[in-house]
Amino acid sequence: MSAAPARLDAIAARLLAAYDGSALTGLPSAEPAGLSWAEAFAVAERARQLRLARGERIVGYKIGFTIRGIWDRYGVHTPIWAPVWDTTTTLLDGTTHTSSLAGLSQPRLEPEVAFGFARTPRAGLGLAELAACLDWVAHSFEIVHTHFDGWRFQAADCVADFALHGRLFVGPRVPVSRFADLAADTAALRISLHENLSHVETGDATIVLDGPLNALRLWVDAMAVHSPQWAIEPGHAVTTGTITDAQPMQPGQHWHTAVSDPRLSGLRLSTVG
Repeated sequence: MSAAPARLDAIAARLLAAYDGSALTGLPSAEPAGLSWAEAFAVAERARQLRLARGERIVGYKIGFTIRGIWDRYGVHTPIWAPVWDTTTTLLDGTTHTSSLAGLSQPRLEPEVAFGFARTPRAGLGLAELAACLDWVAHSFEIVHTHFDGWRFQAADCVADFALHGRLFVGPRVPVSRFADLAADTAALRISLHENLSHVETGDATIVLDGPLNALRLWVDAMAVHSPQWAIEPGHAVTTGTITDAQPMQPGQHWHTAVSDPRLSGLRLSTVG
């Protein structure tokens, strides 16, 4: 059943209020009319317009659910994506950062690989052609969160809920010219995640839809189909999905990573309330 425009407006306003208040809310997909994939992007577009109207600026995008192995756990069987904002994104000057968890709902940490665009890509590019559109590559931390209780939702709910984006911290940016084969080199990455003195997990970047650059390629094609009004612009940063399982966060933690490729820096992130 198709939702009326007024209902989509109401869902967008409710999710933005939950975001602003770090509050839980009900699943749009559980309402009598349900929420289709197309309607979820319509809600996301309404929320995007509301954020633009209040002065926030889009600085790139996040891609989520790029690990096929976790799809059954969350009941989400496709990648999702959403804008990231000047209010949520930090390009780090170094490798160490302290972040407040205030304003986040059930936050979890994800170590990822991000790319920066030098020029706008088109759909249908091969990996080498897409790499030619890029300026830099970096290791990043994304804090994801959800306004649905217990991390239980459908894919359409996630799209409507800002694709679960909370914060993005992009580490030192390395020119793509330093990589002879950007697709192969980034797919070969291994990132180990530690919390305080404990090793949490080591992830292999091939789990991100067979490699971060391939995840980016699939996303560019999907954007053209499902959200063509969302422009990819020179200067945008795009983070391509977690390389380990997302880890629950709380104040007082000290996270750090080690990256197998010495060209990319590990990151340190401390949390406060």
